[in-house]
Amino acid sequence: MNENPLVVLARAANDWRTRELSPDVLHDTRRAVLDWFAAMLPGCAEGPSVPLARALDRARGDGRAIAYVTGTAGSARHAALLNGVASHTVEFDDIFRDGGYHPGSPTIAAALAVAQDEGASPEAFHRAVIGGYEVGCRIALALQPSHYRNWHITATVGTIGAAVATAMLKGCGAEGIGNAIAIASSFAGGHQENLQGQGQTKPLHCGHAAEAGVLAGLAAAEGITGSPDSLHAAHGYAAATSDSTGNWDAALQGLGEWTPISRMTFKNHGCCGHIFPTLDGLRAALAKRPFGPDDVARIEVQGYGPTALICDRVRVETTADARFSVQYCVAALLYMGAVRLAAFAPDAMARADMRAFMPKVSVAQDAGIAAAYPARRQARLVITLTTGEVLTHFQPTRKGDPDDPLSDAELFEKYQELATEVLDKDSARHLRETIMSSDRLPGSIPLQFPKHPAA
Repeated sequence: MNENPLVVLARAANDWRTRELSPDVLHDTRRAVLDWFAAMLPGCAEGPSVPLARALDRARGDGRAIAYVTGTAGSARHAALLNGVASHTVEFDDIFRDGGYHPGSPTIAAALAVAQDEGASPEAFHRAVIGGYEVGCRIALALQPSHYRNWHITATVGTIGAAVATAMLKGCGAEGIGNAIAIASSFAGGHQENLQGQGQTKPLHCGHAAEAGVLAGLAAAEGITGSPDSLHAAHGYAAATSDSTGNWDAALQGLGEWTPISRMTFKNHGCCGHIFPTLDGLRAALAKRPFGPDDVARIEVQGYGPTALICDRVRVETTADARFSVQYCVAALLYMGAVRLAAFAPDAMARADMRAFMPKVSVAQDAGIAAAYPARRQARLVITLTTGEVLTHFQPTRKGDPDDPLSDAELFEKYQELATEVLDKDSARHLRETIMSSDRLPGSIPLQFPKHPAA
C-alpha cells in the first residue's frame, strides 16, 4: 500500500459525485434501493422499530425526512435510525458477499433520509448510495475475515458507508468525505454477542449505524475534522477491530474498474445468508430425487466457519433464533416449501412436526469449504433416508450471489411479496415503478399502511 487508504477511498467516493453514471450501474443502484424497501417495509410492522418509534416520538425533530414506521417527517438522523432498524428486522437486506457485509440497511437508510431532508435530486441520491457502497464494501474487504470474530460488520462498517453517503449529499469534496470517514470510525460499534445471542439489539445495530453515519457526515460538512490515519494507523480502526492494520491492497484492487453496488447478493430466503447454501443445496437435491420430511432419517450439513459457529442451533425460542438456525430453516423448507416471512410467523414457530424434525439435522465445518470462504459460500449435504439410501449434493454457490443472481423478475417477485405485508398491491407496484424507472426521489411522501397493525 503506497497511499493512505482513507484518502484513496474518499477520492473514489468524491469521483462518484460527477463521473459518468452508466445505465448498468444506475440499474444496479435502483435494484439495491428496491431491495432495501423490500426488506424495510415488513420491519415497520414488527420488531424493535415499533416500540423504538414510540420511545423517540418527542425527539424526532424538524425536517423533511420520513420515518416510515410512523409515516411522520422529522430530522434526517431520526428517520435514518428508525428506517435502518426496520430494514434489518426480517433479515432480507442485501449482502456484499466478499466482505460479509449488508451495506444497504445503514447506507440507504442514511442516504434517503438526508436526500429527503435536503431536497436532493434522485441523481444525487443514487450517486451517494454508490459512493457509500464503494467505501463501505472495500473497508469490509480490508477487515475480514478476522473482524467478524467479535464485531458485527454491518453495524461497524455500515456507520462509515452511511457517513460517506451523507457527506456526498451535503456537497463535501474528497477532504470532507475523508473527515466523515475518520469521524465515523470512532462512532462505529456493535459486537457479536448482540448478533448471536438473545434479545432484539441486532436490528438496532443498523439503525444506529445509519444515524451515527448521518451525524459524522453532518459534522464533516461543517468543517469538523478527524485523523486522516484513522483507518490504517497502528492504533486505528483496522488494528482495533481485526488481526492487522488492514489488507488494503486487496480492498483497493480494481478501484475505478468495478464498483461494489454491481456485485451485490440479493437474498432469496428470509434468514441468515450463511444458511443459504444449505437451502439451495436441499432444493437441488429435492429436484433430483424428490422426498418428504417423513422420508428423512438424518441430514448432515458440511459448511464453512459461520455456518457451524453461528447457525448450528437446535434450540430455537424466538424468530431471531429461527432465522439463524440451520435446523429450523431446513425443517421449514421441507414442511412449508419456502423460507420466507410465513416460515417465521407464530403458527409456523409453534409447529410440533417441524420442531421434532430439527434434531435430525447436524452441522459440521468442512476444511475445503471453509478455505474457500468468504469468496465462496458453499455447502455439502449428506441426506440419509429412512430406507438407508444416501443422497449427497455439493452446492457451489448461493442463489442471489453475483455468479447466480436474481433476475429483475425474481427481485420484483420478492419485493411484491414483502411489500404487500404492509402495502396494498397497487401502492406496492407504484412504489416499485417509481424506484425503478422514474426521475422522482422514491418514498418522498409518507406511505399508507392499510395492513399495518397500528393503522
